[in-house]
Amino acid sequence: MPRLNRHDTINLISKLTFPRLWNGLKVLSSFYISRFTRNPVQWGLPVSISFEPTTSCNLRCPECPSGLRAFSRPTGMLEKDFFTQTIDDIHKQLLYLIFYFQGEPYLNTGFLDMVKYAASKGIYTATSTNAHYLTDEAARKTIESGLDRLIISIDGTTQEVYQQYRVGGKLDKVIEGAKNIVKWKKELNSKTPFVFFQFLVVKHNEHQIEDIKKLAAEIGVDDVRFKTAQVYDFKNDPNQLIPSTDKFSRYKKNPDGTFTAKNKLANRCWKLWHANVITWDGLVVPCCFDKDATHQLGNLKNESFKNIWHNSNYKQFRGELMQSRKNIDICANCSEGVSVWK
Repeated sequence: MPRLNRHDTINLISKLTFPRLWNGLKVLSSFYISRFTRNPVQWGLPVSISFEPTTSCNLRCPECPSGLRAFSRPTGMLEKDFFTQTIDDIHKQLLYLIFYFQGEPYLNTGFLDMVKYAASKGIYTATSTNAHYLTDEAARKTIESGLDRLIISIDGTTQEVYQQYRVGGKLDKVIEGAKNIVKWKKELNSKTPFVFFQFLVVKHNEHQIEDIKKLAAEIGVDDVRFKTAQVYDFKNDPNQLIPSTDKFSRYKKNPDGTFTAKNKLANRCWKLWHANVITWDGLVVPCCFDKDATHQLGNLKNESFKNIWHNSNYKQFRGELMQSRKNIDICANCSEGVSVWK
């Protein structure tokens, strides 16, 4: 789960029930026992899941398979009936729900209805958007949905810089959307959602780090977070995205000019015990780095979530990770421990 500020922490704690607390203790203890015994065991259900509203997107970001229209899996929209059926099955144990994997969530016309349904179950809800669809009406509905956290991706403070990564995007629409959210929070006297700008730091925008802080303060969003960029061909960085500021890079430069990932990839991963990802069409995959759903651990159209979470596919994947994580392709670019900064 993303880092929380004081208000977010209080809000999240308010969602805790005894079944969720007990489930979390089971998940945590099984993770440490697995590390100690070198044998994967899993006693609980996930504390956090990511549900994909859609794979569609209006932008064409250069390192995003959705933006590049480069998926091998089909594009589509999450259906509300399927979503509610899944939530009904696991909501008593589930604490944190992220409405995002690939694509732009607001393109799914039923998205906010699904947020409202999850919120009615007492689940902490979050999403990430490029903010091009945060019209005045959508902003009001967002506040009324009960959404707890809203991440607005904004990777530049001028159109010239912003569009270099957010290809096809309009900075003025992002700013307008953010202002609409801030306005309706005040109008409806709502403390939620907690709104922050997420600034993906790359070479062409790293000089605007202080500028984005000023812009956030002017608009009135709650915080700014800086995220390191995932570069697929990071060894050579053909698009020249890796920033020169080491703090904001998940890669280190070698003497020969190539790059290597900073993450040492220890043979453990907390995510495989406490979280997972569900695609719009019901595929269960290990984490957000499996963007093309190549490691399918189950299909919710054929089997219940609880059965999938404890099936042989999951056990085998956790076991392989504990033996040799570096040999798992989706782990090679993992940002664990180096991804987000305030």
